[in-house]
Amino acid sequence: MMNIATLSHQMLQEYQALREGAALQLRAAGGVLRLAGEDRVDFLQRMTTNNIAALGPNQATVTVLTSPVARIEHVFTVIARPEDLWLLPTPGTAEALALALRGKIFFMDKVTVDDLSAELARLRLMGPQAGPILEELNIDLAGAGDGQWLEQDGIFVMKQDAYDVPGFELIVPQDRLNELSLRIEQAGAVSLQSDAAYHIRRIELGRPAPGRELTGEYNPLEAGLAWTCADDKGCYTGQEIIARQVTYDKVTKTLVGLRGDKLLEAGSQVHIEDRVVGQVTSSAYSPTLDAHIALAVLKRPFNQAGTKVLVNGQPAVVMALPMCD
Repeated sequence: MMNIATLSHQMLQEYQALREGAALQLRAAGGVLRLAGEDRVDFLQRMTTNNIAALGPNQATVTVLTSPVARIEHVFTVIARPEDLWLLPTPGTAEALALALRGKIFFMDKVTVDDLSAELARLRLMGPQAGPILEELNIDLAGAGDGQWLEQDGIFVMKQDAYDVPGFELIVPQDRLNELSLRIEQAGAVSLQSDAAYHIRRIELGRPAPGRELTGEYNPLEAGLAWTCADDKGCYTGQEIIARQVTYDKVTKTLVGLRGDKLLEAGSQVHIEDRVVGQVTSSAYSPTLDAHIALAVLKRPFNQAGTKVLVNGQPAVVMALPMCD
């Protein structure tokens, strides 16, 4: 059975950096898109879930492109810049998101979509010491609110707490990537050699990920992104379904945590007696809880904390999110 003793020294070092220090993750497949043209804000406003028109200077937010039946198609961060919008897709989806957006441009729309991924690299600095490390680089965003950003000496830095593992998203020209990474490591950050420790921390915090929770199987309300669905804006694709589910309390399943003594394998069905009540979407072993943990989307009322369930015949208990801060 997996326990703390079975984890490698490197894995534990990276995990502790995420929990107590600072960890740097290269997002090689992250990608950056540029949305330009005078209709750029109106375009995203009518296409996605969040209130893009409400973004002020130096602000960013997360929004979801949903299908006509409100299922998740793309989740991305929108950065309001003076002359354009930068879009940060989930890793590996920049080309697909660009194609999807271009396919929704009407002939009257003054909107262009450009892929800047070959020019710009993305990093994420996470952990409670991420802010102080940036201060050593003379970048002070420690007191900033979620989504606030600045651009300094050619480096773009955005604070992001509500989405992903909390930290700072950094965007830098590709030819400065190695230089910036080295400066951050010299200031005390641990560079992640794999995504394993990152996913443990993500699951502990209850943060959904692309390809796991953020898929076409679920809508944003079910996948833990209800906060990205603004109720103070006009219509967008899938809005009527989302609004109806919220207004009439019709969200029938939600993202929860699970805890068990043995592996809770991703993709497994979750049972109560002979009834299927949901599915495991992500799983890991938590050194802090000394337990196997998972994220799962479960039907009501079986999504209540303390509910006992079975995963592949093994007992587990439903936990509220986050499972540990």
